[in-house]
Amino acid sequence: MAAAYSSLAPPICTWHVVACMPTTSENNMRSIGGFPTTKQMGKCPTRGTIISAISRPEDRSLSQNTDFIFGRKHRRRRRASVKAMAVSVPLNEIAETNKHQITQRRVVVTGMGVVTPLGHDPDVFYNNLLEGVSGISKIERFDCSIFPTRIAGEIKSFSTEGWVVPKLSKRMDKFMLYMLTAGKKALEYGGITEEVMRELDKTKCGILIGSAMGGMKVFNDAIEALRISYKKMNPFCVPFATTNMGSAMLAMDLGWMGPNYSISTACATSNFCILNAANHIIRGEADVMLSGGSDAAIIPIGLGGFVACGALSQRNNDPTKASRPWDSDRDGFVMGEGAGVLLLEELEHAKKRGAEIYAEFLGGSVSCDAYHVTEPHPDGKGIVICIERALAQAGVARDAVNYVNAHATSTLSGDVKEFEALLQCFGGNSELKVNSTKSMIGHLLGASGGVEAVAAVQAIRTGFVHPNVNLDNPDKNMDASVLVGSKKEHLDVKVAMSNSFGFGGHNSSILFAPYK
Repeated sequence: MAAAYSSLAPPICTWHVVACMPTTSENNMRSIGGFPTTKQMGKCPTRGTIISAISRPEDRSLSQNTDFIFGRKHRRRRRASVKAMAVSVPLNEIAETNKHQITQRRVVVTGMGVVTPLGHDPDVFYNNLLEGVSGISKIERFDCSIFPTRIAGEIKSFSTEGWVVPKLSKRMDKFMLYMLTAGKKALEYGGITEEVMRELDKTKCGILIGSAMGGMKVFNDAIEALRISYKKMNPFCVPFATTNMGSAMLAMDLGWMGPNYSISTACATSNFCILNAANHIIRGEADVMLSGGSDAAIIPIGLGGFVACGALSQRNNDPTKASRPWDSDRDGFVMGEGAGVLLLEELEHAKKRGAEIYAEFLGGSVSCDAYHVTEPHPDGKGIVICIERALAQAGVARDAVNYVNAHATSTLSGDVKEFEALLQCFGGNSELKVNSTKSMIGHLLGASGGVEAVAAVQAIRTGFVHPNVNLDNPDKNMDASVLVGSKKEHLDVKVAMSNSFGFGGHNSSILFAPYK
C-alpha cells in the first residue's frame, strides 16, 4: 500500500535549487524573478545550502509576486541578501534515496459501535441483517398524520444510562446522544478498558465523527421557545446544534487531545470522516481515532423537509416493504436514524496492546459530481472517478474487490447510476456481490456510512453478506446475478468497498480487507 501512496504524491517541483555563496553587487542578480543567470551561477563556488521550491521558469513569477506583496523596500533587502549559486538535483534521485527510509503506517479496525433500528450492539445488529429483519415501522415519536409519509427506521428503544451523564442527556440533541453512546461502545468492543485508557497517549488519540443534519431538534426547540421569550431558550441551543460538538463532548469525556473535528458532506459524511481519520494515523498525527457519523432527523421539520423534496417512499401500509433498492417498484427512500463508529488504530499500536483486529482499512477517495443539488450525474462520471481513485490510492486491483456495500437508497435514478458505475468499474469480476443495508434500516443520512462500514467489517469477520430484502422484481437495468438475493450468502471477502453519496454531488468510497 505504501507504493500506492508514494506513486500518487504530487510533484511539488521538478528540481531543487541550492543557492550559496554571497555576492557583493545587486547587479549580479539582475535575472528573471531575482534568480541568478547561468553565467552568474558558473562563477559561484559552492558554500552553504538554501532549498527553494521555485525552480521552473513558469514558477519564477512567484518571486516577483513577493515583491508586489511586500513592496520595494523588501525587494532591495532581499536582493542584497540573496545567495548566488544554484545547483540542480533531480527530485527522483532524492526520492530514491529516501524511499527505504519511509514506512507506511497501516490502519486497522479494532472496535465498532452502533445505535440503529436493528440493535445497539454490532453483533446483534449484523445478525439481524443476516436474517433479513426490517427495522422500518410507523413513526411513533410524534403525530405525523398530516404527512404523506408516516414511516421511518425509527429507534424505538434507547437508553444513555451508563454512557452519558443524566445532566447532559437531558440537554443534548439525540444525534449527540447516539454519537457518544456509539463511540463509547466502540471503545468497549475494542477492549479499551480503564486500565488501557490510562496507558494511552491521549495527545495521539482523536475523534472525527460527523453529522449531516446536526442538532435539528435542539435548534427547532430554541425557535419555539424564542416565540415566547429568549429567556426560555436552552442556553446550550447554539453549541449543541453544531455538528462538531458531538466529537468535542466525547473528547472532553475521554480526555483525548488529538485531532478533533467533524465533517459534514450530507449523506457521505461518515465515509469522509473515516477516510480523514485514517489519514491522521497514516501521517503519524494520531495512533487511535474514533470515526463515523450520527444523525437524528426523524422530527417534524426533518420529515417535512424530505417530503417537500419528493424523496420519500409513501408505502405507509406496508412499512417493512417500503425500502427496496434496485426493485422496479421502489418509490423513494425511507428515513432512518442512529450512529455508526469505528475504532481505527495504527497496526503496531494495536498489536502492542494485544487488541483483536477485525479488518484492515486500505484507503479510499472522494469526488464531486459538480452537477445538481440532489440528482446524480447522468453518466455516473463522478462515482466512477471516486471508485477508480479509491482503488489507485489503496493499491487494490479491480478484480480483488468482491463485495460492495452500496449506497443504494431506493431512489429511481440514484440506484441505477450507482449500479452502472459499479459495472463499469468491476463488470468483469464474476465473484462480485452487491447489497444495500438500507433495505432493512432505511437511510441514516450522515450516519449511514458509519453503520454500513460496520456491516462491511462484519461481512469480512463472519464470511457472510446480508440479503437485499424486498428485491422482488429487479429493475430491468440491473444484472440480478451481481446482487445478493433474499437470503444471506456465504462469501470469502477479499476486499470490501463501502460507498456513500450525498446531496451536492459528494461521492466517497472506502476499502477494507481481512488483516493478514
